[in-house]
Amino acid sequence: QVQLVESGGGLVQAGGSLRLSCAASGRTFSRDRMGWFRQAPGKEREFVAFIIWNSGSTYYADSVKGRFTISRDNAKNTVDLQMNSLKVEDTADYYCAAKPTGLTSYSKTYYTLPQNYDYWGQGTQVTVSS
Repeated sequence: QVQLVESGGGLVQAGGSLRLSCAASGRTFSRDRMGWFRQAPGKEREFVAFIIWNSGSTYYADSVKGRFTISRDNAKNTVDLQMNSLKVEDTADYYCAAKPTGLTSYSKTYYTLPQNYDYWGQGTQVTVSS
C-alpha cells in the first residue's frame, strides 16, 4: 500500500547540517503518521520524530529536540528531516516509516515505538565526524 524511498544520507562534520528526504507513494490516508527512526550498530532502533500528515503536528525525541525538524511537502509527497548542530552521537542508519491511520488514533507515545509502524524505507547512513 505504501512505498518509501529515502535519500540524503552522508558524511558531515560535527556541528554541521544534513537534510534527509523520504518520498512516499501508494495509497495513504490524511491522518497517517510518518516517522523517522535511527539505529546504530549493536543498538536498538530508536525514535527520532514523527509528523501527522494532515495537520503537520510533530513530536520529537528529547535527544534531538531543538536540533532536528521534521516536515512534509504535500506537493512532492515527501517527509523531510532537517538535522542541524549534528553530534557524533547522531551517527546511525536512519529509517523512514509510515503508519496508516483511519478512524483510530493513539497517544503520542504509541507512535514512538517502531513496532507500531507498518512500512519502512531502506535506510540511509548518516555519519558525523569530530
